[in-house]
Formats: sequence, C-alpha cells, structure tokens
Amino acid sequence: MITSDTARHTRRRRASLDFAAVNRAALLHLESLCQRWLPGGKRIGTEWTCGSLRGEDGASCKVNLRTGKWCDFGTGDKGGDPVSLAAAVHRIGQADAARNLASMFGLDREGRRHD
Repeated sequence: MITSDTARHTRRRRASLDFAAVNRAALLHLESLCQRWLPGGKRIGTEWTCGSLRGEDGASCKVNLRTGKWCDFGTGDKGGDPVSLAAAVHRIGQADAARNLASMFGLDREGRRHD
C-alpha cells in the first residue's frame, strides 16, 4: 500500500528532473525530433512547418528550430520549448515527456549525461 508520505516522496523525486537541461539537449536535436514526430512537415527557414501536431502535410503548425517555441494555429495549442512540444505531440504530461527525452539523450535527473 502506498502511504501519503510515499506518494509525496515520489512526487518530489519525479519533480527533481532538470527540465532546463532536457530542453537544452533536445533543442540541439530539434530538427531531427520534428522529422520523427511530425513526419509530414518540412523545414522552411528556421521553422519546421506541418499541418498539425499529428504531423501531416500542411502549414498550420510551426516549430521554431532555434528557440523551440511552437504553435498549432489550427487549434491554438502552443508552447515554448521541446518538452512541451513532445508532451503535446504524444498527448502525455510534460513530466513524462521530459523523462522520455532525458532517457533518449542519456541524461540523469540533474541533466548530466550518463553514458
């Protein structure tokens, strides 16, 4: 049985992930992430452009590849970094998205590589 103390400890432990470090790592690879997550899109200047967060062809969704800011103009969904983009594309919470990206880039909770 999970006690309230255990639940609080688990929440604190999960919250200790360094989101800024994860975003910095993901930003370095944002174009390749967009190619994977939004496959119907294409690079136009400094933006990845596609139809929506489902990744089809079109121009209603844009991701700034330098800053990580993104917006799906068709739905009004928007965010300011790769973690929020991953969360929106995969329809998961930002903490889960950050943990997935950290794992992908070999980062520990403090944002250090653990090769």
